[in-house]
Amino acid sequence: MSTELVATSKLLARKKIFSFLGSEFEIFDTQSNLKYFIKQKAFKLKEAITVFDHTKTNPVILIQARRWRDFSGTYDVSRADGQKIGALKREGMASLFRDSWKILDMDDNIVGSIDEDSMLLALFRRFLSNIVPQHYDINIGGNLVAEFDQHFNPFVAKFDLDFTKNTNNLLSHEMGIAIAILLLAVEGRQD
Repeated sequence: MSTELVATSKLLARKKIFSFLGSEFEIFDTQSNLKYFIKQKAFKLKEAITVFDHTKTNPVILIQARRWRDFSGTYDVSRADGQKIGALKREGMASLFRDSWKILDMDDNIVGSIDEDSMLLALFRRFLSNIVPQHYDINIGGNLVAEFDQHFNPFVAKFDLDFTKNTNNLLSHEMGIAIAILLLAVEGRQD
């Protein structure tokens, strides 16, 4: 059964504290209704993340690493039926000092970027303290389309997802959800 993703301009993404054999994430709307449930399997040589709708049974997005534990990993993003939407490529060396990703289209052409707010704050977070929450700008074709803001919480990783600037739908809702999950799953391991 195919489930359509419903675009919502503001969401809250969070990583569950305790999950058995893997990581779990949830995405809620502004009324605290579960919109998506995400399962990242443990002990996989190549990362595979499945995004389910609110029922936790119908997959809607699949995120698959191209290689095993690649420092500059590329993750293919597709719909549940296998249709590729695009990919997200982590800029390995650059991300040591400031998180940086490229958004790729279906043919692996760069169409956008995901960047942590500032080099100074990023370095402060990495080497001195993680009490300063992260902020990410998502740009497509040089246009700011979304902003993700981390909550300061030492126990639970949470991000406010703001898609209100995506007025021309330059960023697909599926890709926006995939970006949020990868930031929680991949960049979250740095802490």
